[in-house]
Amino acid sequence: MSELLREVEVDGRIVDVRIEHGRVTAIAERLARRRGEPLADGGGGALLPGLHDHHIHLLATAALARSVRVGPPAAHDHQAFADALRQAAETLPPDAWIRAVGYHERVAGALDRWALDALIPDRPVRVQHRSGAMWVLNSAGVRLAHLDDAGKVPGLERRTDGTATGRLYGLDDWLRDRVPSEPPDLAALGERLLSYGVTGVTDATPTEDAAEFELLATATTRGDLPQRVVVTGSPFAGDTTAPSLPRGPAKLVVADHDLPPLGTLVDAMRAARRRGRAVAVHCVTRVALILTLAAFEEVGVVRGDRIEHGAVVPLDAAATLAHRQITIVTQPNFVAERGDEYLDEVDAHDLPDLWRCASLLDAGISVAAGTDAPFGDPDPWRAIAAAATRRTPSGRALGLDERITARRALEMFLTPLDDPGGHPRQIEIGAPAALCLLTVPLAVALDDPSSANVALTLAVPSAPSTTASPERGPR
Repeated sequence: MSELLREVEVDGRIVDVRIEHGRVTAIAERLARRRGEPLADGGGGALLPGLHDHHIHLLATAALARSVRVGPPAAHDHQAFADALRQAAETLPPDAWIRAVGYHERVAGALDRWALDALIPDRPVRVQHRSGAMWVLNSAGVRLAHLDDAGKVPGLERRTDGTATGRLYGLDDWLRDRVPSEPPDLAALGERLLSYGVTGVTDATPTEDAAEFELLATATTRGDLPQRVVVTGSPFAGDTTAPSLPRGPAKLVVADHDLPPLGTLVDAMRAARRRGRAVAVHCVTRVALILTLAAFEEVGVVRGDRIEHGAVVPLDAAATLAHRQITIVTQPNFVAERGDEYLDEVDAHDLPDLWRCASLLDAGISVAAGTDAPFGDPDPWRAIAAAATRRTPSGRALGLDERITARRALEMFLTPLDDPGGHPRQIEIGAPAALCLLTVPLAVALDDPSSANVALTLAVPSAPSTTASPERGPR
């Protein structure tokens, strides 16, 4: 079965493109339409390789649809926070947990079980910090999750009398076994990503939970997730878990709230190496990056090793990263989403090093981009715009020297899943037909980057079969 894309812009030329068996098989100024061949008229819109989100959390992003948003700008003060929780309590079934996400201390200060009790005392509540590193449960939730009698669990905070405060750090998998859950709607997420032109993702969740891998594997097999999905997972996750899912680097978290000893990080890297895997290390702070570089000094660097986020990268560390050929997968969207808070709250010493982009590229570092959804907006076009403007929500500038062109920012979403920061994929004969068709020429789209310009997305998922998945017809 073939399909013809008529009058699309490829590398500045208006051409026709034929797709057969999930591959591009012909590119010419004019191709004769075959009898019965489906035709999509591009109207001069740009045809791009499908975008790749190199850092996303699929299950958490899908779960966002049934969560209450309680962070800026959805909730901006204590009253808005309280109203959001109480409205959820009124609309959800009486025995349902209230799951809230995106919380930041500037909304209503530091949370614990008693602060939540003052708002919702009679039903279970769990609130996730926007960093993704902490959950806070109210007393009803603490009782149902049996936190007070859980024993000594690293990351489970207690008062000196042994009472759980309701705060849990880095315990997502542990908590998931203690609270009721329902399968997230991955089909809806797959369609949403198609609407942005996304045809490939790397799930950056450091899970060891076989059930999570199985959920993703089933979703790709059924076509609920038409994207090509690569997973990371913990270095200790079994290699036989969901073998149909391609494995990327093993994910390691250098938690800012509880920095691991160097030896612990080295041991985790070596565990990944024994499985023949590179590592993707979560680094947000200056100290976390220094610790990670020290671990790489002990273990050595292999192809595919990468730093996730690189939120604070001093220039001397950038030189080391370039020398050791360690890729950075960054999220420029956070400048546009959280920039005002950074300018108001981040130490002035760190601001020049915050969410670097241009200087990393100039240093010779391979840089790719992701959205970090659900902690960031999953629309990569917003990240592209943010990388080009470096403007906060209020319009203030944050690191204007780190601006790159919108074209270069787009290229950071076009690199292969197995080579983030490598050469951007091209529309060429033999290339997979994972494609994104825009309604306008590329120069117009890059002048004001927006997913509203996406007309059609064709996805070739992880499964061998080809799935053509038009999210929207050409406009």
